[in-house]
Amino acid sequence: MIIMILPDVQATRSEVAINLSRVGVTNVKKLVKVARENKRPIILISTFNMYVDLPSERRGANLSRNFEVIDEVLEEAVKSPVFEIEDLCGEVARRLLKRHEYATRSEVHMDSEYIVKRKTPMSEMKSQKVVKVFAKAMAERDDNIRVRKVIGADVVGITACPCAQEAMKEEAKKELQDLGIEQSKIDAFLNKIPMATHNQRGHGIVSIEVTGDHEVSLNKLIDIIEHSMSTMNYELLKRLDEHQVVKNAHCNPKFVEDCVRDMARRLVSGFTELPDESVITIKQINEESIHQHNAFAELKTTMGKMRAELKEQQQLEQEGNQVKITCGCKD
Repeated sequence: MIIMILPDVQATRSEVAINLSRVGVTNVKKLVKVARENKRPIILISTFNMYVDLPSERRGANLSRNFEVIDEVLEEAVKSPVFEIEDLCGEVARRLLKRHEYATRSEVHMDSEYIVKRKTPMSEMKSQKVVKVFAKAMAERDDNIRVRKVIGADVVGITACPCAQEAMKEEAKKELQDLGIEQSKIDAFLNKIPMATHNQRGHGIVSIEVTGDHEVSLNKLIDIIEHSMSTMNYELLKRLDEHQVVKNAHCNPKFVEDCVRDMARRLVSGFTELPDESVITIKQINEESIHQHNAFAELKTTMGKMRAELKEQQQLEQEGNQVKITCGCKD
């Protein structure tokens, strides 16, 4: 039997000797089994993008190695279950550098759809909700291979505009005054029945860089994002549920900036175990209903900076309350 040795064209020198930042494969679809304590595993249909850097002396990367690595890791995950998807990405990134001996950096991105169960607010009907979850890992080689991991979620909810609502409230107040209604009754009515405003479908997006052995609960993260908007949305709603969802949204109007700040506050109180150096990225994108554009807000910071800012705010509020008590002021 004659074995033909084929030339490694990728290893030849390029006519244009320039280093490339990222070379790889995208849109690789795989089934990922995520284990859970005392529960059936979750099966995610996931899309992977995998890259390495390429030095100037090489014409191309050996891309088949990317597929070999991810298949190896997923096969091992069947035997030894994966509990955190960012760990899966981290292991793939690490092995990519081992296989691509010419590379100094690797990246792995994983996007999946995750099903969460919800109950409607009034009839308590069970329904499913699709949430986008993602993870990525970046590996760098110097004396050793160092891996950084990120976990996150993109959750859809509802926001109600405070600005338009306040204008409607002022108009309603004037109409009621013109009808001769007592001011105390007007105030009682407006405090009980929220005024109309326009709504947006909001996307709350949070990514957290995970260091060491610290873990981030995806379910807790999803819950934080959902509760940072005006209200949640649902796949199935009966009439009473629909009324309650609309009322909840209008009783809790929020700007896009409010959502980001509320997510920051909830992340600080919800993930006390994360170290101060953890990098946090928070985004809110509201798909406007009365405009053609979308509203956007973002915060990129560390957990330590968020903790410090919120602590300073609490101290100022305490000092303000102390001043009121000293002066005998009443709210």
